[in-house]
Amino acid sequence: MPSAKIYYDNDANLDVLKDKTIVFLGFGNQGAAQAQNLRDSGIPNDKIIIANRPDHYAEDAKSKGFNVEHDFAKAAKAADVVFLLIPDQVQPRVFNNEVAPNLKDNAAIVVASGYNVFYKLLNFKPSQDVVMVAPRMIGSSVRSLYTKGKGFPCFVSVEQDGTGKALEIALALSRAIGATKAGAIASSAREETAMDLFAEQALWPNIIMLFREAFSVLKEAGCSDEALCYEMWMSKEPAEIFERAAEDGFIQQLKHHSTVSQYGQLSGALALDGKQAREHFKNILYNQVLNGKFCQEFSKIEADLEKEGDANPLNVLYQKSEETELGQAEKRVRARLAGLLQAE
Repeated sequence: MPSAKIYYDNDANLDVLKDKTIVFLGFGNQGAAQAQNLRDSGIPNDKIIIANRPDHYAEDAKSKGFNVEHDFAKAAKAADVVFLLIPDQVQPRVFNNEVAPNLKDNAAIVVASGYNVFYKLLNFKPSQDVVMVAPRMIGSSVRSLYTKGKGFPCFVSVEQDGTGKALEIALALSRAIGATKAGAIASSAREETAMDLFAEQALWPNIIMLFREAFSVLKEAGCSDEALCYEMWMSKEPAEIFERAAEDGFIQQLKHHSTVSQYGQLSGALALDGKQAREHFKNILYNQVLNGKFCQEFSKIEADLEKEGDANPLNVLYQKSEETELGQAEKRVRARLAGLLQAE
């Protein structure tokens, strides 16, 4: 498969955005960061509208000098470009009912996640542009790196080219938020969704399971709760390892470890047979993510996620996970070492 194209500042023309009214639907983590970056890139403040319910996010937008509109339909009518930066699970309801019916026929819709586009849960007109500009960092980092004159990793794609200028708009917006300074990677809603949901449903569940079972084995061998919690994660060593991996390489970061550690990790990893894990991963990717099965199942419980107590399926999952040996041990350790943890 050929390497992905990477777009830089000189591939993008900010003039494409001249005189366009840009609406941010949502002013949360990403919305706040991207709107400020856009403004600091030269987009006039009076051409930026924050569409947000009357809440603390709206007040935050006002405190930062933005024009806030609580009526989503009114904001949509003024939009030439609209960023959908509200949670994935509420996007279809809000966009399809309040935004889409009021958008211009040639408006550009920008998503930061491929989920609702890939699963075709949003209603677009064929004449509209649909693009993905998806920073691969949390909003606070998108903002802080921009203010430092640095870029950040970002995926960009054209999902529907209604006007024939969708790529120009996508690249201009990517540059305006600071993404093309480091290089925006050509991607797609399918690719972003596949990787995102695969990590959430295959990779990290296995990591959680491995930590849970390793904890139990070491506990049976006589290790204390305190020693295990700090050795395995509370020391923040795993976070440092991943940070080194990002900087030096997934394998090369091992050179920062002791020789004993390097030998043990490399020889141990190569000795493991990954065939069973690979089959498990392929099953989740093709029979749960890409075929839409997870999306269908999640849609059935979306309304319940706003309920309280055991009526909320997410609360039930948290409760079950916290009842494991690892969860109970950490609770005891944190209670006992509360003073030390606060001091840190």
